[in-house]
Amino acid sequence: MKIQKRFLRKYKDKDYYKYIVNIPPMVLKEAGLKYGEEVEIKSEKGKIVLKKKNKNKGKDVRN
Repeated sequence: MKIQKRFLRKYKDKDYYKYIVNIPPMVLKEAGLKYGEEVEIKSEKGKIVLKKKNKNKGKDVRN
């Protein structure tokens, strides 16, 4: 698996890129993730960690 670099835009003579990694369907299934779900991303001790985004994060849920 490789990290792909894609041109995103040019602004004031500066190029901006995004980086893409293809995640195999079985890995998504094992992680309990589905297409279209929002995820959080962070780096931890040399690893990139994806996890399901908490839909209630920052919201008052005391109803």
